[in-house]
Amino acid sequence: MKIRIYYDDTDAGGIVYHANYLKFCERARSELFFSRGSSPAIDGGHFVVKHIVADFIASAKLGDMIEVRHEILKLGGASLELKQEIFRNDEKLFSITSTLVFVKDGKPSRFSPETAAIMKEIFSNN
Repeated sequence: MKIRIYYDDTDAGGIVYHANYLKFCERARSELFFSRGSSPAIDGGHFVVKHIVADFIASAKLGDMIEVRHEILKLGGASLELKQEIFRNDEKLFSITSTLVFVKDGKPSRFSPETAAIMKEIFSNN
């Protein structure tokens, strides 16, 4: 997913505020579902972030066009480990590894085989 950096994404110096990288990754994860006519809220459940490891490598600036890329590292019965990276052209700016848990009624819940297949298809093509 490509994202243009606007003034409200930046601090007073025109540099992207650090928390917005997380927002860009969240938006891109959701967009993978929406762009296929689906929703990240599936089978009566949704994803919650359990753990993240983030690496801020370089700064995006006002006016930049960035791209969020995804890769599934591990697909469990009720969780997903996902690597997302943000690039400006070929320059990596940010990397995050997230553990996402599928939750129904406030509790971790196993994916249905259909949901697991949808997630593999969505994340493997990006």
